[in-house]
Amino acid sequence: MPGADKAVMSLNENASPTERLVALFDHLGLAHVHVATQIPGDIAGLLAAHPNRLGGIVLCAPVRLDPEPFAPVAERVLMIAGEYGETEGVTNRAWSRLPAAKRILLDNYEALGWSDVVGDCTAEIAAQMTSFLAHIPADTPPVRPAQGNHAGISYRIEGGGPALVLLPFFLAPTQWDAAIPELARHFTVIALGGRHLGGVAALEDRASMPTYQAMFRTLIDVMAPLPGETILDVGSGAGSLDRLLAKRLGGANQITTIDASPYLLREAAALAAEEGLGEAIRFTPGNAEAVPFPDSCFDCVFSVTVIEECDADRAIAEMVRVARPGGRVGIIVRAIDLPQWWHLDLPETIRVKVAPPPQSVSRSGVADRSLYRRMKRAGLADLVAFPFLLTLDRPQGPIWRYREDHVLSLLTAEERAIWHEARAKAEAEGLLMMANPLHCAVGRKPR
Repeated sequence: MPGADKAVMSLNENASPTERLVALFDHLGLAHVHVATQIPGDIAGLLAAHPNRLGGIVLCAPVRLDPEPFAPVAERVLMIAGEYGETEGVTNRAWSRLPAAKRILLDNYEALGWSDVVGDCTAEIAAQMTSFLAHIPADTPPVRPAQGNHAGISYRIEGGGPALVLLPFFLAPTQWDAAIPELARHFTVIALGGRHLGGVAALEDRASMPTYQAMFRTLIDVMAPLPGETILDVGSGAGSLDRLLAKRLGGANQITTIDASPYLLREAAALAAEEGLGEAIRFTPGNAEAVPFPDSCFDCVFSVTVIEECDADRAIAEMVRVARPGGRVGIIVRAIDLPQWWHLDLPETIRVKVAPPPQSVSRSGVADRSLYRRMKRAGLADLVAFPFLLTLDRPQGPIWRYREDHVLSLLTAEERAIWHEARAKAEAEGLLMMANPLHCAVGRKPR
């Protein structure tokens, strides 16, 4: 399109996801598209600024959902949730305020924030999406290359018919991959990726926070890797922390990572290559419950906000197993047993609602102070524990949106008005911030 190049030229590194998506749609010649996402915040700005560019909207297993931006188009919204788990509660609260939306539950399925929901329920999700979107108009794109990158967003195109844009999940290992062949029989499927959307954007945003970097520096300071010692990151996600570590160590240590998500491994490797760190970090497929390395082969092993989502005791045992005698094991988890804190002048009735962190932890995971006892029980000695408060102060960033969307879903219309007034006041004063707690510890494997 004639305006596409101009739009791209006007984008800078701080461009919003909305600006990037609009630039991409223009580049692909699309005025009107279907979209599907797990993270409603990724499209809320697009919906507010360009509602006519969206056809059908599929919210697939959302774990955070502020329904207010979707109210004007509720009849075009399909919510998919597990029959059990936090997505059921999230979509149920939203449905009470979006009665015109359609909601379906996946039979006998527990959908958590990290579940591979499309991989597990491929046929049902593809069928529900196809049926729902069939009667809502969207553009059929002109012929384009099968893949590319535009406005900082990568894309892969398959199939033919109305355009269906698939935004990345947060942590789902195989993303939309299992459903794409079936969806491509009915739609031109455009699967997106890159550092500005989905879980990668959230992990990158979190790792850019000064207090998060301070927490990570403390972890590394306590583990104290010597030059030449080997380091393993269990559950590396987008590789955000590994890149920080590689820059800090300046090539003095080999850094190896594992992650169970092929998508995140690909994105992490691409981001490391962009920053000239491709040789400094080895990205490897692997599961925290069965670390794919022999006994006693790493000097330092760490894991950050991972064992909430798996069998924590097994994962801790695996980290201890692959550590050398005298090696250090560092673990950080979210703290759902401590209050989160919003720097807003709120009445007590609202404050008690928003203080508890989202209770996001698997049945066998750990997100509380039992981390310290579990690490001792696994045989680690000389434990150094340092509970930590991570401060967020960028309200346009994905991590802030992810947390605030949860809060807004809990409030009544009257309480939301009070929240927004208090928020605007704090922002005007330059004091808008929130803090959420983490449990952190480092132990030594006895010789």
